[in-house]
Amino acid sequence: MALASESRHGLWSGRWLFVLAAAGSAVGLGNIWKFPYIAGENGGGAFVLIYLVCVAAVGIPIMMSEVMLGRAGRASPINAMRTLSAKANASKLWSYVGWMGVAAGFLILSYYTVIAGWALNYVWLTVQGAFEGISSDSAARVYADLLADPLQMIMWQTIFVALTIWIVGKGVTKGLEMAVRIFMPVLFVLLIVLLVYGFNSSGFDQGLAFMFDLKFDAVTPQTWLIALGQAFFTLSLAMGAMMAYGAYVPEGTNIGSTVVVIALLDTVVAVSAGLAIFPIVFANGLEPSQGPGLMFVTLPLAFGQLPLGAVFGTVFFVLVSFAAITSAISLMEPALAYLVEEYNAKRKRVAVSLGVICWALGLGTVFSFNIWAESYIVGELNYFGFIDYVSQNIMLPLGGMFIAIFAVWVVPKDILKKQLGLRKGWQTLLWKFVGGVVAPLGVLAVFVSIILPLFVG
Repeated sequence: MALASESRHGLWSGRWLFVLAAAGSAVGLGNIWKFPYIAGENGGGAFVLIYLVCVAAVGIPIMMSEVMLGRAGRASPINAMRTLSAKANASKLWSYVGWMGVAAGFLILSYYTVIAGWALNYVWLTVQGAFEGISSDSAARVYADLLADPLQMIMWQTIFVALTIWIVGKGVTKGLEMAVRIFMPVLFVLLIVLLVYGFNSSGFDQGLAFMFDLKFDAVTPQTWLIALGQAFFTLSLAMGAMMAYGAYVPEGTNIGSTVVVIALLDTVVAVSAGLAIFPIVFANGLEPSQGPGLMFVTLPLAFGQLPLGAVFGTVFFVLVSFAAITSAISLMEPALAYLVEEYNAKRKRVAVSLGVICWALGLGTVFSFNIWAESYIVGELNYFGFIDYVSQNIMLPLGGMFIAIFAVWVVPKDILKKQLGLRKGWQTLLWKFVGGVVAPLGVLAVFVSIILPLFVG
């Protein structure tokens, strides 16, 4: 079975367009609030060092595997896995790894659009100066009122989904590349503006210490598992996005060095976000609370107390919204690419259809914060909790582990050598060890650490 030399969807105009697109996929809401917080709480600089080791040992090899499989197959994750497994005379069951990635990404997109809608709402609120001089109770009430109002949440979710449909429906060059060319440079500029703002605040030293003091006494085996999990999840692995984007990478692009640049950009954005956020938080004597509370309660309260707080608050939530949209388009692309390939359908029509389905699935997340809040599917997991748990904690780790195994041990050697440029024996041995042993075992450790408490707790 011959492999296609070019994707029917088109190719990225150049290496740096792919770098920006992949970085845009990886840079999301989790980079802005989750990484800085868990770094500060789990050893500061010691955690950052451990995280970088985990990115090198787990994140980069699996991302290389996904990009390589996408470019080799020149198709959606499902069809790329189907084509490559046939080329290797391997079981047809490997195509289900592609299915799992596409399904996981789409499920994540369904609730991601709801949370991204909150960010759009907060752009509107900060522009109006709604948080100027606000008290902590009032800031918490604004957030609680949003969650309690399904109609308002649906309105902002609808706007975000419509924007995602419009971008993805225009194709690789006119849609995805256009969004990347606009959103990513602006995202970096906005981040630099906030960094300068944070640097000049009275809490910069405290924020710097929170994130980077080498607290090795706080490092435990659990710290390594947290770092492994963050390294895996933050790079948008096993969601189908990197494999789909890899299908559009031009021949001649060095996958290894390109993936390293993407991982570094993702890490730089996460670290920079922390250096922009926590000085503002500490300058106002606030707690660096974890999760949405930091983004939608603590930070609006902080911006409300600062000179020009409304301006910089608006900049921050525009930054969050841009990070969300670049991730959202990458989550829709794998499913869209498959349907276009399988049914020879018009891209715009497929984008609208998927957008409507995503929007409808997202209603369950909307209702999970109000009218379905006490309706549980399994244990104490409501609709949103269940979708989040299954996609993030089961489908993604399993998918990542199987992708690594397939890329190293199943894909024919000639394809591996061509795609990754493995010209020397030691390069092949290193790839087999890191990509085929260390990376899948690392993901397996994360998976077991998540699942085991369900059976022994």
